[in-house]
Amino acid sequence: MAKEVAAFIKLQIKGGAANPSPPVGPALGSKGVNIMDFCKQFNARTQDKAGKVLPVIITVYSDKSFDFVVKQPPVAVQIKEAAKISTASAEPNRNKVGQITWEQVEAIAKDKMSDMNCFTVESAMRMVAGTARSMGVSVVGEFPKK
Repeated sequence: MAKEVAAFIKLQIKGGAANPSPPVGPALGSKGVNIMDFCKQFNARTQDKAGKVLPVIITVYSDKSFDFVVKQPPVAVQIKEAAKISTASAEPNRNKVGQITWEQVEAIAKDKMSDMNCFTVESAMRMVAGTARSMGVSVVGEFPKK
């Protein structure tokens, strides 16, 4: 028989750097989950992506056991890395802070495709380009037509 799900917890933690301090400790402690057990498992699973911000969805069951899924880094973080900027623009419609190419957009879209709600790479590329535009990052070049 399947376990009864007690809660879902969504967090964003740097890869390989989970520790019991906030936000991890209070979020898991309030549900009765063993915090150190989660931290050890998360750090072991994400040591290859050390330093990158990773969304994680933790499923807590009624017997205080847990299961978690680690997703790809957010699109905004990947755009910042590709454009080599530290922060997005406060006024994206007026002040542009960086540029990325359509090849970089395609790489980000393919990387994040499993977490997005689209079916083609082209539609994923348009979503990534929209996120870049809202951050004040312009996409240079012509959209690749296939």
